[in-house]
Amino acid sequence: MLQACLNGSRTAEEHPALPLTAERLAEDAADVAALGVTSVHLHPRDVIGAPTLAGPEIAGTIATVRAAVPGIEICVSTDVPGSRTTLIASWAALAAGRPDIASVHTQEPCWRELARALRQVNVGVELVVEEPVELRELPAGTSRITVRATARTAESLLERVEPLGLPILLHGRDDDAWVVFDYAARLEHHVRMGLEDTLRMPDGRTARNNAELIAMARRNQKTKAPS
Repeated sequence: MLQACLNGSRTAEEHPALPLTAERLAEDAADVAALGVTSVHLHPRDVIGAPTLAGPEIAGTIATVRAAVPGIEICVSTDVPGSRTTLIASWAALAAGRPDIASVHTQEPCWRELARALRQVNVGVELVVEEPVELRELPAGTSRITVRATARTAESLLERVEPLGLPILLHGRDDDAWVVFDYAARLEHHVRMGLEDTLRMPDGRTARNNAELIAMARRNQKTKAPS
């Protein structure tokens, strides 16, 4: 799987093409879907541009993106301030406005409670691992593990999560984004790329947009994968 991470917690000042509104996210999702992406990872925003899990904003964003790319997996981040379990509980009434899956960072003390809250509203769980953590008993509804790593930590983190037998998405960020991407592609793990992870192309120049990053990622994925 090649996933596009379209915006993250970045701000408009960091890149002029960063998609923040539901409409812009939908446009970028359509562009990367045409390049072979089958999953998009979003950080929905409220009216002032802050990341949010509030029901109305989630529903509006998901519905808009889903209309543009029907059939593609839509993943959202739960890494926002506030009472996240309460906000997630409000998704039960959203019907088609719910995401397919949501990411939960295992370095947070309340990560198991967040995973249970997602399960209760029929949203899949993507566990995000950035440092060694005990994962012998995985929460119900966990469908994959995303490993956020550096070039230095990727191998050791994979040694901990690969025995669990779940699909793994391996990615890096900023200076490590392309190095870890190539490593993950060689291992044939799921990969992701987009303006959340890096603003730059492998040659160091600033990427024009998410589509340019994804086009390069697709070429690299095909090149690095074993024949």
